[in-house]
Amino acid sequence: MSRYAVDPLTALQAKEQAQKLAFAPIAFQAAQSLRELGILAVLDDAGPTGLSAQQIAERSGVSEYGAKVLLDMGLSALVVTQDGDNYVLARLGHFLLHDAMTRVNMDFTADVCYRAMSHLTETIRSGRPEGLREFGDWPTIYEGLSRLPEKARKSWFDFDHFYSDKAFPELLQQIFAERPKTIVDIGGNTGKWSLQCCAHDEDVHMTIVDLPRQLALALDNAREHGFEARIHGHPMNVLDDSQPLPGEADIWWMSQYLDCFSPMEILRILRRIRAAMRPDASVYILELFWDRQHFEAAAYSLNATSLYFTCLANGNSRFYHSKDMLDIVEEAGFVVAEQVDDIGLGHTLLRLRAG
Repeated sequence: MSRYAVDPLTALQAKEQAQKLAFAPIAFQAAQSLRELGILAVLDDAGPTGLSAQQIAERSGVSEYGAKVLLDMGLSALVVTQDGDNYVLARLGHFLLHDAMTRVNMDFTADVCYRAMSHLTETIRSGRPEGLREFGDWPTIYEGLSRLPEKARKSWFDFDHFYSDKAFPELLQQIFAERPKTIVDIGGNTGKWSLQCCAHDEDVHMTIVDLPRQLALALDNAREHGFEARIHGHPMNVLDDSQPLPGEADIWWMSQYLDCFSPMEILRILRRIRAAMRPDASVYILELFWDRQHFEAAAYSLNATSLYFTCLANGNSRFYHSKDMLDIVEEAGFVVAEQVDDIGLGHTLLRLRAG
């Protein structure tokens, strides 16, 4: 992309940024502590006049030493400002406290990714998700999702759902314009998309394809919402060629799913679907492509999250550049009938037909 074609920093700026990067993990932890210890909330309540370190300590229940050492790092990280002896919540601190996207991203980084990232170099060398050992002895994180510690599991699902859920209203209109009666939801996770479809259309039947342990959770959710007659399960590992895909469907659906696989694995999955689907069926892929984002922060976030896939998920997947995915789609025997960008918080929807 053109914004990456020129180095934007002078030598002095580059050296300053290098020091910030060198201490970035400490700044992150300081910001997390300022939020979790209630210091940002105390400053928020105080308004533009702010409070002294002693007052903040008294109102937050943190020692004056603890409050001040965190607040001084907060000054350097632009989380707070200082007016005389008083600390004041800065705009950045406001977003750390109040912005839902920022909270979801920080919790995901802190509870899921942080310790695992110390294994990143080892992961790159081995091609295996070495950081996953921080949680359990599984080949990929997907086998262990239901067994993650409660805090990490909640942050994982909150992160996953935050971005997909924002896209649901527009997606439902798009998908049901075809008036499908049967949809195969591959990698259905907790079943949120299938639940949305059943609530939207009283005639549609869904089949969720996922690993057995994850599928059990999705089917529990279907029963809880009264859709057990219309949401069916098909337990399988899509990379196991000995396990057949479910029967015919009007629509084959994959939401934030293919980014969980390497390019060759994506090709295998798409070829399997191509062989199993009816000639008149549609295949929908909903993905986040880092090159299709309008804002630098969005591309930054996606490229950072790709390293979660590297270090924790399976060691060989990522959020892709759109051209890379489109090349795989073509090689698998599909043509792109429609591409819609800017859905929700930056998703792209691809509608495929058999070529």
